[in-house]
Order: sequence, then C-alpha cells, then structure tokens
Amino acid sequence: MDLKDFLDQKVEEFNRPDFIPLDPISIPHRFSKKQDIEIAGFIAAVLAWGQRKTIINKCLELFEMMDYAPYDFMLNHKEQDLKPFLQFKHRTFNDIDTLYFIEFFSWYYQNHESLEEAFIIGWTPGIDIMGKLLSNFHHFFFQLPDAPQRTKKHIATPERKAACKRINMFLRWMVRSDEMGVDFGIWKTIKPYQLVCPCDLHVDLIGRRLGLITRKQTDWQTAVELTERLREFDSEDPVKYDFALFGLGVEERMMG
Repeated sequence: MDLKDFLDQKVEEFNRPDFIPLDPISIPHRFSKKQDIEIAGFIAAVLAWGQRKTIINKCLELFEMMDYAPYDFMLNHKEQDLKPFLQFKHRTFNDIDTLYFIEFFSWYYQNHESLEEAFIIGWTPGIDIMGKLLSNFHHFFFQLPDAPQRTKKHIATPERKAACKRINMFLRWMVRSDEMGVDFGIWKTIKPYQLVCPCDLHVDLIGRRLGLITRKQTDWQTAVELTERLREFDSEDPVKYDFALFGLGVEERMMG
C-alpha cells in the first residue's frame, strides 16, 4: 500500500463523529448558532494545550460563566458580569487574557456578523495566502487601545515564525466540510485548499516518521512544508490528513 492509500485509510478511520466527544472540537459542537460556534471554537482552540480532558473541562467552566450563550454574553453583559472571570486560569492563560478576549469579541460582534471577516483581511484565491491572513488577523485582534502585551503570546503569528497550530486547527474546524460532520464548514471565503496543517506534537512526530517533514525545527515553514506534501495527495483538501497524522500519533502514545 502506498503512503497516500495508507493515509486515506487513516482519515476514514479517524474522521468520524465518535472523534468529537474526546476532542476540544466537542466544545463548539455544543452550539448551533454560527456566532456561538465561532466564539466557542476560537476559545477552545486557543486553550488547547495539555490534556484534552482538562482543556474540555476548562472550556466548560468558562462558558458556564456565560450561561452557555457566548454570543449573547458578548453583546449584552454588564460590568458586574465580568467578576467571575477574574478567577479563570488555564496554564498561562489568565484573567487578563480572558477579559481582553471578551472585550475584543464584544466590540467585534457589535460591528460584524461573522468572525470570518477578521480572518479574510487581504484574502485572494491564491494557494499560499494563509501566512498573510494570520499575520493580518493578529494585528487586527490586538488593535484595541488597551490590548495587553502579555496576551499576544496566546495567538500565534507567522511573523514570529510560529507554527500557529491552534489557529490552523480552528480554521480547519470552520472551513473544512465533509459528510462526516466533525468539521463545521461554516466559512465560505477561505477555501480548504488554502488551509495549513496544524502541526502539533503528534502530527509533527508522525509527519517526520513518514518523511513528510525534513525541516529540523518546528515553525511556520515546517507547517507549510508539511501542507505542500499533503497537497500532493489531495490538492483540494490537504488538511483532511490532519486526522490521519494526529490519530496515528495518539494511537502510538497510547500503545507506548
């Protein structure tokens, strides 16, 4: 069996509805309104480091403070409603970061219909646009006058050579769609062929083992290199192979 056939088989194995409950993608899947899915997905992706179970619990803790209605909360909360968030912390993400995210989304959704608009500043149909889009998004997200310097580390940007794995994962959730229904496919401007593969530990490890990555370090160029190789297998939807590489990595860790 050649590598493409093997990976296609693994995509089928892991890209299934039963993947959802154990993954941070389960958080946006609790919602049906587009804006709730965007907010929940974005926050879940940003908080996605550490044990998947802990990530899910932390997200639920945060959205409970918003009565499980994040979009409504962003538009209608009062100053006193922010008090509980002073206690929120996940790894190095703390109350300062949480309050800025709330401030940004409150401002943003009073002026925009969908978060996709923030990600398509400078969009063209070109294949290598994602580096530019993510850099533009980073500047856009931190444009409010009191944006805390410390919060900038929580949203990666190719300008700092980061692999941007969490943002790329979030974009996969929003942009990709297929009949399996794991990814949402609710954004239509960015195309699946433009996505860059999220290069997390599992994906990086398996990608190297299969010879899909040759670059020594793991940075933005590594994610681009991996994606270019995956486009050889499917030029329209290269990032579907994230399921295969991630799933193989998790499987191996469980067996090891």
